[in-house]
Amino acid sequence: MLNHCDNKTFVPPFVAVVGDFKSLDSLANGRPKEAGDQAEGAGSSAAAGNWYLRVFSIEVVWKQFGGGGYASNDNIVTDEAELELYQKLEKLYASTRSSKHFQRDIVRGVEGFIVVGSKQVEIGSKLSEDSKKYGLENSCTSDSTLSKATLRFSQARSEMEKEREVLLKSLSTLIVEPLRAMVVGAQLEDARQLAQRYEKMRQEAEVQSIEVSKRQMRLREGHGNVDNSSKLEASETKLQELKSNMVVLGKEAVAAMTAVEAQQQRLTLQRLIAMVESERIYHQKNLQILDQLVGLMVSERQRIETSPSRMFTDSVPSPPSYEEASGIWSSQTMEGSTDSMGYFLGEVVHSYQAESDFELNLSVGDFVVVRKVSNGWAEGECKGKAGWFPYGYVEKRERVLASKIAEVF
Repeated sequence: MLNHCDNKTFVPPFVAVVGDFKSLDSLANGRPKEAGDQAEGAGSSAAAGNWYLRVFSIEVVWKQFGGGGYASNDNIVTDEAELELYQKLEKLYASTRSSKHFQRDIVRGVEGFIVVGSKQVEIGSKLSEDSKKYGLENSCTSDSTLSKATLRFSQARSEMEKEREVLLKSLSTLIVEPLRAMVVGAQLEDARQLAQRYEKMRQEAEVQSIEVSKRQMRLREGHGNVDNSSKLEASETKLQELKSNMVVLGKEAVAAMTAVEAQQQRLTLQRLIAMVESERIYHQKNLQILDQLVGLMVSERQRIETSPSRMFTDSVPSPPSYEEASGIWSSQTMEGSTDSMGYFLGEVVHSYQAESDFELNLSVGDFVVVRKVSNGWAEGECKGKAGWFPYGYVEKRERVLASKIAEVF
């Protein structure tokens, strides 16, 4: 397609005729070197005559191709516009071919991403199922924190894999299918066929132009019979028809290729933006899921690291009861003892569910005797039971009804 100007300067067909000379200098000097060497011999006149005939043929072709137009006695039409059309079509062909290859590369790359992503969904879903199974069946007797964290991780992983499936589906629908349809579409192929028809007609016009030049030369040699004149006229008419049809077809090809180029540029950019937007939404949702998950898991980790059960387990195999640790609550009355011994009464403002034997169940409105506070946890007694609970779940009270104090024990 358009091989005359494929990454080269346009070279008109008459160069093939000039190629027989040893150098262009010989043409400028008036005759070729071979003719000069032969002029001294017996055949010098014939050689010189043949040379001048060839020079005349070159001049005619030059007028038609390189000298600014297709020449005839009655009508001279410049070929500058046609050459510009030809070069424009060549650039359009290269541009649309490059865009087509890029679209095909995008399709192949995204298809590979979808294949790998589908495998990741499979692996991630299996991990989610295994985590859920452990969280539900965990047989740990001392603490359920890991089970809770594992279940939350399983749920988050499942949500993330669902988001990945949505991404892969959108990539297939919004990116792969439209680009593939354009790569194999008929619009580009139709435009290329117009360009190829134009190129073929252009070559025919070049050949016909040389034929006209030959007939003009024969006519000027003195063979001006009626037959040669009629053949020259027919050749010139055919050349003009080819030129006219070639220009029309060239404009149609340029218009078609220009439309394809514009569509390629627009559609490819739109699909790239759609791909980036799909990935941005996917990562944003995953970030939200992970932010929520890490907050919950870190909270669980901090709770288990600072829980009384962990401290007691690290220090003694079996913690003493609250009464054994204090040694006073079973024998001493409450009257006046809170202030003198540093204890205080607290009202529960947030319910708390004990997660181990060392912790205390609390309900909103209960009153607790708080004995000591350590690392955000408080030790106290409520409704005859002692244990640990989050210190932030209670508020200190200076005055409490006697009936409420009785409920503590």
